[in-house]
Amino acid sequence: MLAATGSFLLGVTLPINLRATGPVEPMQPQVLAVSGPQEPKPIANVNRFQGAIAHRVEFSQQTIGQLEATRFQSALPSQFKGTMLRQATLDPKHKAIALTFDDGPWPKTTTQILDILKKNNIKATFFWVGRYLQTYPELGKQVAAAGHAIGNHTWSHQYIKYNEDGAAREIDRTSSLIEEVTGVKTSMFRPPGGILNNGLTAYAQKNNYAVIMWSADSFDWRTATQSLIENVMSQANSGGIVLMHDGGGNRARTVQALPDIIARLRKEGYKFVTVPELLQMQEQDMKKQETAQK
Repeated sequence: MLAATGSFLLGVTLPINLRATGPVEPMQPQVLAVSGPQEPKPIANVNRFQGAIAHRVEFSQQTIGQLEATRFQSALPSQFKGTMLRQATLDPKHKAIALTFDDGPWPKTTTQILDILKKNNIKATFFWVGRYLQTYPELGKQVAAAGHAIGNHTWSHQYIKYNEDGAAREIDRTSSLIEEVTGVKTSMFRPPGGILNNGLTAYAQKNNYAVIMWSADSFDWRTATQSLIENVMSQANSGGIVLMHDGGGNRARTVQALPDIIARLRKEGYKFVTVPELLQMQEQDMKKQETAQK
């Protein structure tokens, strides 16, 4: 896909670039000398043409690099696939925490949260509901383009019991749409409501998804803004995963509280990472411990 993307960008945008810089004069044919040696006429705008090609190649390479970076943001270490996690286990010297947002993408709120995260130079993790992504694909593209990690939160966000076929439809359909819209192939799943025994989690783990729960619940769907902040701060710890919401309803309180949550966590020395980055940190710490023990 990445190679095709590069070829497409080169083939489509090159003519546009050339039109922008002016028409290319036709190549002049070389004429054989009759009465004596003559210098062949130079080909017009060769340097401009070569420069345009170089510029388009560079642009394509940058675009491919951005796609690779987005994929990396949602990639998990293989050892965590098929497991369930509430937080990461980190070396005490690391003080990292992951902000996560459920139930989007959602009009207005998702964009507001993206703006806050960008202003604070933070990457977060978004768990999407498939039917909302289907309705608001452009919002999904914005999240992915900003480099945030993306997880699966089922297609319809229901709390009912599922047989294996029903669970497959909920999860596989959502993952397929995420990849179609963003190019990201996610291996993270979060069950709606945190329910672990209705068939969804079993199917997800069977298919090598990491089931990502949380260690700090903001309760932003039912509490006032100040309580929301205190809920996060009282449960925050290194390796922690914070649950908040950008969709599924009116999330104005989350938007209002988020800058204060970020400021207070930073004041306590926390570094903000995505869930995949958090687990990559745990993997690195484990490898260091194993090496030290040899």
